[in-house]
Amino acid sequence: MGMATIYKIAPRALWRAAEKAGTFTGAPVDIADGFIHFSTAEQVRETAAKHFAGQDDLLLVAIDAERLGDALKYEVSRGGALFPHLYGDLPLAAVRWTKPLPLGPDGTHQFPELEQ
Repeated sequence: MGMATIYKIAPRALWRAAEKAGTFTGAPVDIADGFIHFSTAEQVRETAAKHFAGQDDLLLVAIDAERLGDALKYEVSRGGALFPHLYGDLPLAAVRWTKPLPLGPDGTHQFPELEQ
């Protein structure tokens, strides 16, 4: 059993388009890889630093992992850690909240309090 809450970092424009469409089909990297990449609370800061360094106008999306069912798989990725991957579209009904992920004065992303 995985974490109850998992996270997606998404450019604001991409996420707003998903809200209009009623579903999130993934960022270009997700579509290329064949699944939507997520991070746990323990992983998401490193994900931001590694894949979104210096990017502004991002959103942090918290997702109820249990609402994703069998399409969500925890698979070995960076450093041997298990990362959540969704094989299918993300239904917006599974989203708990969306918050801005601004850059701080030191150039790193400023995270809100995260749920496990």
